Amino acid sequence: MLGAQSAARSSAFAANDDRTERDPAWEGVTQRLRSEYGEDVFTSWFTRIVLDRVDDGIAYLTVPTRFLKSWIQAHYADRIAAVFAEANPEVRTVSIGVRVASPKLAAPSRDSVIAAPVPDATRFLDFPAPQPAAVSFGQRIEANRLSGSPLDKRLTFDTFLSGRSNALAYAAARQIADARPGDPVTFNPLVIHSAVGLGKTHLLQATAHAAEASGRRVTYLTAEKFMFDFVAALRAQTALAFKERLRAIDVLIIDDLQFLQGKTVQQEFGHTLNALLDGRQQVIIAADRAPAELEAIDERLRSRLAGGLTLEMGGLDEELRQKILDVRVAAARLAHPKFDPPAEVVAYVARTVTANGRDLDGAINRLIAHNTLTGAPITVEMAETALRDLVRQVEPKRVKIEEIQRIVARHYQVSRADILSSRRTQTVVRPRQVAMYLSKQLTLRSLPEIGRRFGGRDHTTVLHAVRKIDDLVKRDGALFDEVELLKRMLLE
Repeated sequence: MLGAQSAARSSAFAANDDRTERDPAWEGVTQRLRSEYGEDVFTSWFTRIVLDRVDDGIAYLTVPTRFLKSWIQAHYADRIAAVFAEANPEVRTVSIGVRVASPKLAAPSRDSVIAAPVPDATRFLDFPAPQPAAVSFGQRIEANRLSGSPLDKRLTFDTFLSGRSNALAYAAARQIADARPGDPVTFNPLVIHSAVGLGKTHLLQATAHAAEASGRRVTYLTAEKFMFDFVAALRAQTALAFKERLRAIDVLIIDDLQFLQGKTVQQEFGHTLNALLDGRQQVIIAADRAPAELEAIDERLRSRLAGGLTLEMGGLDEELRQKILDVRVAAARLAHPKFDPPAEVVAYVARTVTANGRDLDGAINRLIAHNTLTGAPITVEMAETALRDLVRQVEPKRVKIEEIQRIVARHYQVSRADILSSRRTQTVVRPRQVAMYLSKQLTLRSLPEIGRRFGGRDHTTVLHAVRKIDDLVKRDGALFDEVELLKRMLLE
């Protein structure tokens, strides 16, 4: 199906959108460009170029949008001119214009000519601004999709609470948000990562609100919505329009990048990211871990992300938790005027509920429920009972799956590549199963995620390994000691 679509696009490309008869030299140019740049680049940038005519040594080419014209002029015009001059010696120069939505194509002006790279013949000037093209119903739907994911009006900088754990991320986001159109881009891309419930989405949406208020064009998308919109555009055969509109914005904000799946979708996001970064447009991305640890993401995309500024939002310190609770209690009083927890109760919650902001919200809701539904006074004893499962006496160290694989491999004297490989010898299978078992025990990763980190294995393979090692450590004292030793090494 993809091959047929590609062939159809190439045919339309060579046939000049039925505006002129087939030009053998132009067909040769298209094939040469396809072979030089590859199918992905060719499909993204060249398929909607139309040869209007060759007149007096000038090949007049047109594209549907000003963005596409600007991009081709900046990145590919020299090569197109050179290849066309080789294919047809009569062609001395190439002119690129924007076609209008009328039956008769307006002729590009002579002063927009891009000459082939021959002595004293290269010029780069602009066309007059084109008239607005007619927009189809399908294009209107696509434009609506690109309005982005909905923003929560409550998630602004005014309601974002900053502390030691998130101060640097907050400062970087604020600097980006306060910039004006045309200001130089300082941190690009900005990648913010943290565990769940620590304020990534709040910070991103606050940045989107503030950047829009400064007059910039902002699109906020979750990775899931980006995937949905791109697949929908492919099905509607409006993928190029989708890409052009996305790349024409000033600030692109992507949340939950770890959920971006599919080779084609990741490649397209990579092309979009490159286009925006090359155009000095701001990109902000949030994920649950640093780019280097996003093993499900394409390696080239991870590398490009790592070239920007990567900041971690750490766990909430007690002072910040206290500030969050004070705000939550004040908001709760508006709905429940009789809700008035003593200061020592709020301090107890701030001291003992340490996981994330959502747990703090849950703690306030439980205190309200116990107080309003049963009439029980709000005391430290009542809070201890109500919040038992939210209290963590000691916050565990964050252990990475890559660290588990490295330490287990070293202990069993195999390589990490062996653990990730498909080898089934006992000297490799046992370390692999132990590493999977420890990954389940010491991290919050799901079975499918652990499987992906172990060479793309199915979650049932991980489950089998976890159950097998769990059973063996109960019967094999030597293995029990080995696993406990590895745990101590990882948690130190």
